Amino acid sequence: MQLRHRLLGFAFASGDLLIEMQPDGSVTFALGAGPTSNVTPASLHGRPFDALIVHRPEAVAAALSALEPGGRLAPMEILMACGQGRVRRATLAAFVLPDLAPSISCSIRYEGPAFTLASSQEEARPAELIDAEAFLARARTVLAGGEPASLAVAFVDVAGLKASGTENMRAAARIEAALQSASVGGAASRLTEDRYAVLRDQNDTRDILGEVGELARDEGLDVDVTGSIADLSGASPVNALRALRFAIQSCLVDGCDSRPDEAFDAALARTLREADQFRAMVRGRDFALHYQPIVALDTGAVHHFEALARFGWGSPGQTIQMAEELALIEGFDLAVAEKAIQRLRQPGSGLLKIAVNVSGASLADDAYVQHLLRMTAAMPQDRRRLIVEVTESAALADIGAANRRLGALRQAGIQICIDDFGAGAASFDYIHGLSVDTVKIDGKFVRGLGSDARARTLIAHLVEMCGSLDLTTIAEFVETQDQADILRDLGVDYGQGWLFGKAEPEPRTVIAAAAPARRRGTVEAWG
Repeated sequence: MQLRHRLLGFAFASGDLLIEMQPDGSVTFALGAGPTSNVTPASLHGRPFDALIVHRPEAVAAALSALEPGGRLAPMEILMACGQGRVRRATLAAFVLPDLAPSISCSIRYEGPAFTLASSQEEARPAELIDAEAFLARARTVLAGGEPASLAVAFVDVAGLKASGTENMRAAARIEAALQSASVGGAASRLTEDRYAVLRDQNDTRDILGEVGELARDEGLDVDVTGSIADLSGASPVNALRALRFAIQSCLVDGCDSRPDEAFDAALARTLREADQFRAMVRGRDFALHYQPIVALDTGAVHHFEALARFGWGSPGQTIQMAEELALIEGFDLAVAEKAIQRLRQPGSGLLKIAVNVSGASLADDAYVQHLLRMTAAMPQDRRRLIVEVTESAALADIGAANRRLGALRQAGIQICIDDFGAGAASFDYIHGLSVDTVKIDGKFVRGLGSDARARTLIAHLVEMCGSLDLTTIAEFVETQDQADILRDLGVDYGQGWLFGKAEPEPRTVIAAAAPARRRGTVEAWG
């Protein structure tokens, strides 16, 4: 073996990048690995070395310029620029070989992966990892994009990291930077004090567990690093995302005592069973509609009925949430509308009016509106007896497009109502961006109305706003006559709740004299 090869081996045993610079700081030689793939050794030639240093470059330049022939620079921590706002921690060592003086020979050893520099360069830290909900949202985006195809979620446990101390804080920051750099689309989350979730490409051969362990040991910590993998590539994006949500929620609830990859597998199997059961239910129309009256508060007369779905299994609310998550809700919304229209056409229905709910997810394209108009094409007069309530259970992704679709229904004679106004953050976006006829006030504003002056004020302002927009108002969860009287005096047009009647298999157009009553529990429904 040639001597220069042996010396080169010794050099790389102590560093990742070898450079030589002149006393003025310009790089004249570079060999090894750059701090990132886009910063190559060849690209360093001729550049001033201090331009590569992010934190206190003047201190580094002063230390190097003070070296005499035969002088050695003790290992010095530096931050190297990697481009695009990213940096990498490294240790710099230098020596002035008398035979090469005044050239300075430097060895650079990298410490951990590159990470994004914080806004303050005095405190260079990686960006904080996202929380569980943001992680799921980012995973949804990546899964919807379809690249890469071989996705998995790595759950990384670092037992011993959660203790307090400077070393633990430094180790956690470095570990989070490593997990961020190993993630797809920045989807890395700290679920608990010692468990992380990272969306990864299964073709990435990087030993993330080994790297995390090394980072912790480098800070003097004795930790136990373990991990598990949940394979997302074998399931459809919607199924994978729902199973992942169950797995993460299980982890958060039980304190991460169980293995999240096993929870994911179990949730995926359950999701597939429930999805098949729901599809079969929709195909066979194997559900019932019950009808709850909406009453004019000034006269007590029934104005229309809301169609509420009843299943032979499961909670309606949870079942609908599952259908929305698995993109099955549109077929169900249409099945509900079909049953309601059939009821409108039964002999003796007279001027019966029925409201059906539609999920925001069903308004993501034109299909729901087109099918509903085809259902009523043979008897277009039925459209004036139909009301569509837009729920906020699944937010509208494109309010402008949804308004165009709802406008086609209104033009055909079908009235549009915003359901549960005030229950979610998008309510005012809906009333601003959608052309509708009616607003249904969420029941949380009605509860305690007699003793809550703020609730009365909010409802009064809402009624005033709706009046200025020529919209009628409905208050739900009306349980007592006192509530009904207050709502009527505030200008609310209609009321719905157990005071006027619960949902029944057949619409009851004659309402008995209202008596003060309380509900005996929440009734979850959809229709």
